[in-house]
Amino acid sequence: MAGAGESAMTDAATATILIVDDDPTLLRLLGLLLRQEGHQVVAADSGARALALLQTERPQLVITDLRMDGMDGLALFEAVRREFPLLPVIILTAHGTIPDAVRATRKGVFGFLTKPYEARALLDEVRRALLTGPDLSPDESDCPVITRSPVMRALLDEARAVAATDVSVLVTGETGTGKELLAQTIHDWSPRRGRPFMAINCAAIPEQLLESELFGHVRGAFTGAVRDHEGLFRAADGGTVFLDEIGDLPLSLQGKMLRVLQQRQVRAVGATRDMGVDVRIVSATHRDLEGEIAAGRFRDDLYYRINVVTLHLPPLAQRRDDVPLLVQHFLGTLSGKYRKAIAGVSSEAMDLLVRAAWPGNVRQLFNTLERCVALSTASVIPAALVERALNRPVEELASFDEARRAFEREYLAQLMRLTQGNVSQAARLAKRNRSDFYTLLGRHQLDPASFKPG
Repeated sequence: MAGAGESAMTDAATATILIVDDDPTLLRLLGLLLRQEGHQVVAADSGARALALLQTERPQLVITDLRMDGMDGLALFEAVRREFPLLPVIILTAHGTIPDAVRATRKGVFGFLTKPYEARALLDEVRRALLTGPDLSPDESDCPVITRSPVMRALLDEARAVAATDVSVLVTGETGTGKELLAQTIHDWSPRRGRPFMAINCAAIPEQLLESELFGHVRGAFTGAVRDHEGLFRAADGGTVFLDEIGDLPLSLQGKMLRVLQQRQVRAVGATRDMGVDVRIVSATHRDLEGEIAAGRFRDDLYYRINVVTLHLPPLAQRRDDVPLLVQHFLGTLSGKYRKAIAGVSSEAMDLLVRAAWPGNVRQLFNTLERCVALSTASVIPAALVERALNRPVEELASFDEARRAFEREYLAQLMRLTQGNVSQAARLAKRNRSDFYTLLGRHQLDPASFKPG
């Protein structure tokens, strides 16, 4: 007869599981049980240690005790959900009550089991979590996005999950962060991957031509229209349309775009009837669309249609650990393009590249390296060449104390804005007494009165 372990192994692939408990004996026993099922186990004896491990490990499941010193299981879950919203969490506790379970599941905890738990019940819950959750396996051979950043990996997990659906996606982020690459990746991971992926930059085409490019035109619709033109949407039928810089779409065309999203129909310029289209819409912008709506430059009904799911690409300065990976990848591409045997960059040059400000993000990094490769006469790019290519001062990383002070100042200011200058309420939110909170405000020269209305 097959045991519980055999059942789990046949129904769900093995996975990396992060287990968290401040009781070393229970932590060891749980680890043994999961390893017997063929899972890889990463163990943490506190919530803080678990969060640290999540910066380097990539588990497909977290199992945590509820009652722990310091950060408890629910607080750990909240922290995990903020950074890795698709990562399932199972909570174990010897103090389980119905209110605890209800509170946990309402917050989005995947499962809640009381200790002592039966091995079969726990393994069934693990199997269910792994089968129900998205594919978060570390095999990224089909992913063109070069990254080791936990933030980017979490973003790609969300992208993979949303790719399986047909909802509209809005990709936000600064110029040069790779919005089109992410849109292409979503298409390639989707059931539409065998159909066209069509991209257009709404800011790059004059308004008088953009309607024709998007929706097509019939012969004779305007001067120069000597033949029918099907337009981007009909050309992408069955596939994906990527609308880059949709925040620059003229108001005169936003109503027609809304019609495409609502009724899946387009009308070519000069035509008298609509044509049905089946496309998935992925949009991108570096603009604040809510601000554009407030200014009357963007329709709110269109915004809600394109923004069913939002994926935000962080700037390169927030994922500096990706710079060495990107450097090696781009050098491989550029070496072939320029037919040069470039082995890499010097350690001093890499230090400059990691510390650079990168206002132009990944695109600027590629352009910088292209300039270095084009001018290099050696197999290793020196720091002097990188300095010339950057042509701007290198951003110094803040010290730990400076970063902590900056975070503390911004956190206090955020609390004061939220409470409109009410120190007592802000102190309660910060879980500090009122006297200590005043001391913190004084340290950063924050005046409560300046946050009060009017």
